[in-house]
Amino acid sequence: MTSIPLFIIACVLLIMLPGPDTAIVTKNTVVGGRKGGMQTMLGSCVGLSIHTIAAVAGLSAIIVKSALAFTVLKYVGAAYLCYLGVRTLMNMRAKKTEVNEEVLVEAKGSSYFKQGFITNITNPKVAVFFLTFLPQFLAPGADAFWSFLVMGIIYTVLTFVWFFFYVVLLDKVRNFMKRPSTQASIEAITGVVLIGFGIKLAFEKA
Repeated sequence: MTSIPLFIIACVLLIMLPGPDTAIVTKNTVVGGRKGGMQTMLGSCVGLSIHTIAAVAGLSAIIVKSALAFTVLKYVGAAYLCYLGVRTLMNMRAKKTEVNEEVLVEAKGSSYFKQGFITNITNPKVAVFFLTFLPQFLAPGADAFWSFLVMGIIYTVLTFVWFFFYVVLLDKVRNFMKRPSTQASIEAITGVVLIGFGIKLAFEKA
């Protein structure tokens, strides 16, 4: 890895961005309490682990066979980070108030764990994220397989830690987090930082 602290900072910022996993964890915490939120979070992390294994195997093969493919992934990843940053800033002006019905739909008889797992494992954006994000932090000459595996594990652990505290503190900070001014500040800072990461990575030599 080129920089573990930099990778961790980028991961934390991206994990904190609201998405399908956040939506389902929030809903199940409100409906089922702390137990429902924790079970949902565990399901999401298991799905994330599967995405990690799949990405590690695929990326390692690509890196070994084609330096050009790695370069393409690098620029695609930089563009993706910039896209996330711009989209975050745009959300400040057009905040969505409705929750995606597809994310919150419950299959009959499904547990909170299964809801979290299915929401994560069936989200193609998670796979795309791993394929474009992890190569940005691969050090020149490093073993691709083990480097990607370590990065995937770090990302999954950070996701677990974030959602753990998110579920525990959800009720206590619910009113504060829903304030427009609070959300606007978080989105502004995150958006600018993500765009900065994207620009830096695009011009960084391999």
